[in-house]
Amino acid sequence: MDTPAAQPPVLSVNDLTTSFRLGDRWKSVVRNLSFSIAPRETVAIVGESGSGKSVTSLSIMQLLPKYSSRIEGKVYLGGRDLLTLDAEDMRKVRGNEIAMIFQEPMTSLNPIYPIGRQIAEAITCHRKISKAEARAEVIRLLDKVRIPNANGRFDEYPHQLSGGMRQRVMIAMALASKPKLLIADEPTTALDVTIQGQILDLIKALQEEEGMAVLFITHDMGVVAEVADRTIVMFRGDAVETGATDDIFKRGKHHYTRALLSAVPKLGSMAGRERPMHFPVIDVVTGRATQDEREAVLPAAGQRPVLEVRNLTTRFDIRSGLLGRKSGAVHAVEDVSFDLKPGETLSLVGESGCGKSTTGRSITRLVEPTAGTILLDGNDVMGLRRGQLRKMRRTVQMVFQDPFASLDPRMTIGPAVMEPFIAHGLGTKLQARDKAADLLTRVGLNPDLMRRYPHEFSGGQRQRIAIARSLMLDPKVIVADEAVSALDVSIKAQVCNLLLDLQQSFNLAYLFISHDMAVVERVSHRVAVMYLGEIVEIGPRQAVFDHPQHAYTRKLMAAVPVPDPVRRNLKRSIATDEIKSPVQSIGYVPPKRQYREVSLGHLVQV
Repeated sequence: MDTPAAQPPVLSVNDLTTSFRLGDRWKSVVRNLSFSIAPRETVAIVGESGSGKSVTSLSIMQLLPKYSSRIEGKVYLGGRDLLTLDAEDMRKVRGNEIAMIFQEPMTSLNPIYPIGRQIAEAITCHRKISKAEARAEVIRLLDKVRIPNANGRFDEYPHQLSGGMRQRVMIAMALASKPKLLIADEPTTALDVTIQGQILDLIKALQEEEGMAVLFITHDMGVVAEVADRTIVMFRGDAVETGATDDIFKRGKHHYTRALLSAVPKLGSMAGRERPMHFPVIDVVTGRATQDEREAVLPAAGQRPVLEVRNLTTRFDIRSGLLGRKSGAVHAVEDVSFDLKPGETLSLVGESGCGKSTTGRSITRLVEPTAGTILLDGNDVMGLRRGQLRKMRRTVQMVFQDPFASLDPRMTIGPAVMEPFIAHGLGTKLQARDKAADLLTRVGLNPDLMRRYPHEFSGGQRQRIAIARSLMLDPKVIVADEAVSALDVSIKAQVCNLLLDLQQSFNLAYLFISHDMAVVERVSHRVAVMYLGEIVEIGPRQAVFDHPQHAYTRKLMAAVPVPDPVRRNLKRSIATDEIKSPVQSIGYVPPKRQYREVSLGHLVQV
């Protein structure tokens, strides 16, 4: 059998240069990029936001706006230069010979059409086929991408599927016309580790079956190590290093390649360490890593918890029928208990749908808990009325995953950061401005930027603004809900280091909600693993990560991509079933769970 390199390339890119119009001049964002991909070969383009990797894929597909972009060079697919094709000929290529999977399937799928119809459209656009034949082909594709009950899912809408299932639908759509080349642009960045593992295994399996070439675009070096035969490292529009993935990882020559690898949090790197640690950070100008191996402080012994949660239960009623009668309930959080001390970070980890975000929202009463006790700084949160709730929220603040969605796009960041201080009547506008300027400085931003709007900042800068805003009320607890999940490696490191520094300065307690196990291992004092609304394991971070006891904890850790090319042909054998449904019928009484103490403070559900 031929190796990928011995076969004629599916795609050849020669001296690709892409520029965007800025006023009366052109600014190049990709410069003189050349590479090729053979059948069954996977080439990864890695780099951070702004490196030009996504622009490269959009240039190949000719999806950039004609009036404001300019693409130069040659892009050959089967002997044809794609850059010379007109719009109609290019439309025949897209989805037929080249298919693309995007990062966020919910923005790529039409919410008003069933998924089966959308996949069928991808088939009927390029092939003359009857409605019945198209349906049969769609069901075959859904089976192929391991979607359970494919026949029943044909008429479901995107919102009825989990994130992992929606991404599988996008892969099915991409494979509908058996493309020669699949471009996967950050297809697993926002997914849970187990779902990410399933998607990676699925792409590898389908590639072997169909003989596709794959162009994989990502900033996750663990994913690159597991899927790529060759790797192109991009930095600020230039390919700074190209080679076999094994060589790149073990003998990377460029300083940015080495910096990118050193900044990746590795599961197991904290073995034997008791305290959280700062991350190495990449300098965005020089591309070099700056080492920061400081250890964070431990919370002072003997302190009373600032947050005490006992038997917290949150359920959402399901109503059906003409009269909207209650037919069941979603048991989102079930009998959850934990404490959180000043200066401590407790991480909640688990897959989407496990109840970790609902737990955070229940504590702040952004959603109403069904039962349980929440003591915040000794005060009963459950008994508070609306006016008292407003005062309570000065003590606990939330930082959300998407800062762009939590900042008003019509408001400059100065007033946005000042708003909580003024709304709670804590001082004058001048005092609010001074405090906002001080906090922006503390989070690494120049106060002179207060007149800018959210869209004028990068993702990492917006997250810093959201953190500064949450500190305006001098809170004692911050609930960080997937606050770093969608950020690039170096930006993630900067924000995590910032959180550790602020914790030490203000003695903050963090409830850190995340599915990124490697980050959790680095920043946490204690960890609680959630499954189907329940905590199945909780204890000191070192105990949970070094000696995981519950089967689900071990499953989560086994699914984490490891930045080691030796694992490229590894099949994780992760079950492809969806997480079990938390929906229960009326009258369902959950069993009372028992826990055993494995070591001091390390509890595991029996």
